[in-house]
Amino acid sequence: MILNDAGFKDRSVWQKAGFELPQFDRFAVREKTMKSPVWVHFGAGNIFRGFPAALQQKLLNEGKSDRGIIVCEAYDTEIIDRIYQPHDNLSVLVVLKPDGNMEKKVIGSVVESLTVDSSKPDNWKALQAIFQNPSLQMVSFTITEKGYNLTNARGEYYPDVVSDFESGTALPKSFIGKLAALCHVRYQSGKAPISLVSMDNCSHNGTRLFEAVSAFAKEWAKRALVEDGFVEYIENPEKVAFPWSMIDKITPRPDLGVKEMLEKSGLESTEIITTSKNTYIAPFVNAEEPQYLVVENLFPNGRPALDEAGVIFTDRDTVDKVEKMKVCTCLNPLHTALAIYGCVLGYSAIYEEMKDSQLKAFIEKIGFAEGLPVVINPGIVNPEAFIREVVDVRLPNPFVPDTPQRIATDTSQKLAIRFGETIKAYGKRSDLKVTDLKYIPLVFAGWLRYLLAVDDNGKPFTLSPDPLLDHLKKIVEGISLGDKGPFDEKLKPVLSDASIFGVNLYEAGLAEQVLGYFEELVEGPGAVRATLKKYLP
Repeated sequence: MILNDAGFKDRSVWQKAGFELPQFDRFAVREKTMKSPVWVHFGAGNIFRGFPAALQQKLLNEGKSDRGIIVCEAYDTEIIDRIYQPHDNLSVLVVLKPDGNMEKKVIGSVVESLTVDSSKPDNWKALQAIFQNPSLQMVSFTITEKGYNLTNARGEYYPDVVSDFESGTALPKSFIGKLAALCHVRYQSGKAPISLVSMDNCSHNGTRLFEAVSAFAKEWAKRALVEDGFVEYIENPEKVAFPWSMIDKITPRPDLGVKEMLEKSGLESTEIITTSKNTYIAPFVNAEEPQYLVVENLFPNGRPALDEAGVIFTDRDTVDKVEKMKVCTCLNPLHTALAIYGCVLGYSAIYEEMKDSQLKAFIEKIGFAEGLPVVINPGIVNPEAFIREVVDVRLPNPFVPDTPQRIATDTSQKLAIRFGETIKAYGKRSDLKVTDLKYIPLVFAGWLRYLLAVDDNGKPFTLSPDPLLDHLKKIVEGISLGDKGPFDEKLKPVLSDASIFGVNLYEAGLAEQVLGYFEELVEGPGAVRATLKKYLP
C-alpha cells in the first residue's frame, strides 16, 4: 500500500488492513477549495495533522463541508518537500489508546501544501491569490510560542524584522512580516473580513498574534510603505479578528514501534525523517485520543462548522479560563516538570516517569496542591477532573511515546506562563502566600540543574533546543557537581529575569528557596534523586 492518490485505486486492500479512509471525493474537494478557499493553516507539523486536519476530515466525511485545508510552512520547508508533496498531502493518523488498541485513519482533508517563501514566486503568488479571495474565512496557526516573537531576549528586533520594517511588503523575510504582507494584499483587494486564529500553547495567543501583526502595520504606515487605512483594517475586529484559543492533544515525535506496526499492516514508505532544522516527521502521526479545542467565537467572515466536529466555540472570558486552567496549572506545568527532571534522571519516555513514585507525587503536588487553589473553573471543563485524567490516564499511557527531551525544548519560553501565572495569582490573594510554594521553586531549581547538561550519574547529556541556550549556559558556566554555594551572585541574572519566570524571583520572595534547592541538587552524583526523596518521601 502506497500513501498517495494512486495508491487508493483498490480501497479494499486498505480497508482489510484496518485503515479508515476518506469518505469524500478528494479531487472535487480540491477543485472547490482552490476556487473558493475557506481555511488556510500555517504550521505543517504533527499537531496540525493529528488534530485540526482530522477535524476537517470528519466534516468532509459527514457532508458538512465541501472544502479542504491549504497548509503552509514557513519555518521548516523540508516538511512540505519531503513529506506532504511526495504523498499527495495525505497522512496517516494513528490514535494510541491506553488499552493498547489503535485506530488508523488516512487523513485527506489537506488538499494543497505550500512553502511560505517570498523568494519563490509560484508559492508566494499562490498565497497572495488565496488571501485575495473573499471566500477565505479562517487562517489558523501552530507555529509554536516563539513564532510570535519579533524581538530577542534583550528586547531587540531580530535582523529579519528590522529588514522587513525597512523594505515593506514586497519580499518580507520574517514570518510575521510575510503574514502582514498577505493581510495587506487582502486589504488592497477589497478589505474582506478574516479571522486569524492562533492555536499555539501560549497565554492570550490571539493577542500575541495581533500585537505582532499590528506592529508591522504601524511601522509600515509610519514609513509610508502602506496606507494608514491598513492599520485601521488590522485593528478593527469586524474586519480582522484575532480570537483566543486553547488546544490540547499530545502528538509526540513519530515512534519506531508505530512505524513497524504500519509496515506490518502493509504500508510502504514509512520513513521517519529528521530535517536539517531537527524536526522529526513521517508520513504518519501518532497521537493520544483525548483532545480539546476551545476557540473564541469571533469570525467576521463566517467559519467552518467545526463545532460539529467537537470544537467548543465560546466567549473570550471562558477561553481565558480554560487556557489558564490547562497551560498554567493542569497539564503544561506538569509536563515541564517531568521534562526537566526526566532529562536529568536519564528517562527517555514520559510514561516511564509516571512509574517513578517521587516524580508522580511531584506533579500531583504541583497540580493539586499548588495550582488548583488559584484555578477558576471555566464551567465547560472541570479542572480537578482534568488533572486527574492527565495524571491517571494521559501521561501514563505507554502507547504514547512522548519524551522528556522533546518537551524540554524551549523551556525558557514556557516557564513564565506555566508557572509565573500561578505565582502572580498567589501574590494577589490575601489567603495565600507566595512563600508557601514549595514545589514550583523545586521545578525552577531543577531547570537550573538541568542547564549544567550533566545527569544525576554525572554523565553529560545534550540539552534540548532553546533560543536562550547560549545565554543561559554562560550564566551557569563554571558550576560543577560537588560545588558548594552560595550561588546567588552567579545565578542572580537569571533568577531576577521576569521575562523567564514571569516574575523577578527576588521580588516575589522565592529566590532564596530556589537557591537552597539548587545547592542540594548539585551536591554530587545522586543528589537529584536524594533531593526528590527528601521532599517527596
